[in-house]
Amino acid sequence: MAAPGAGMMEGGVPTAQPPGTDMTGICFRDQLWLNSYPLDRNLVFDYFALSPFYDWTSNNEQLRMRSLHPLDLSQLSKMTGTEYVLSEVMEPHLFIMRKQKRDSPDKVTPMLAYYILDGSIYQAPQLSNVFAARIGRALYYIQKAFTTAASKLEKIGYAGSVDSENDTTLPEPKAASKETVDIKELKRVDHILASLQHKLPPAPPPPPFPEGYVPPSTAETEKGPETQEATESQAPSVDPIIDQGPAKRMKF
Repeated sequence: MAAPGAGMMEGGVPTAQPPGTDMTGICFRDQLWLNSYPLDRNLVFDYFALSPFYDWTSNNEQLRMRSLHPLDLSQLSKMTGTEYVLSEVMEPHLFIMRKQKRDSPDKVTPMLAYYILDGSIYQAPQLSNVFAARIGRALYYIQKAFTTAASKLEKIGYAGSVDSENDTTLPEPKAASKETVDIKELKRVDHILASLQHKLPPAPPPPPFPEGYVPPSTAETEKGPETQEATESQAPSVDPIIDQGPAKRMKF
């Protein structure tokens, strides 16, 4: 907060801020003046002239030196240069002072705006700065959300493949296959199938052989190849695979 009398050099000579100076971070308040005078539309300009926001080279200061009211539009419209006008008033809490450049009685260009809120004077930020601040804040939260989502997805992927990291790498597929196989995805599928297999109950014992079927003895298997071929050429009376059903066949 600026002290009373800010913007003044030694000897009481006023100092003007360089053009383009960002003063949005400055707040001016003179409590001694507020305790001595009422803050209304007639005296608000005198209070604003004490702040470092005031330009002592403005047309309003020339009117004050001529003992005229500094906000007299009939006099300001006859001049050219920098001037201050009171645009909005909500006594005694809010006053909005606009700084503008007058080129002719009908042509003015707004430059800056200041508002006096309950005795404290602030410089209103420009619209481009407001948009830049809001966009920067939105981008910060969007980046934070993507970072959080990426960390959670990374944890999920790590939990799914933690058991398969110690496995040996599978051999690369042959060049004959046109579709590429993702090794990590293949390991993950194997891990899921293995976990499901552990959750399932054990397989029931195989059923007994059907009636009339005699399994080959060990002596027959030890015979020569010619005897085995003759035995294989004779079809058994009952097909054990068909009688056992497709659900009882050996799985490879």
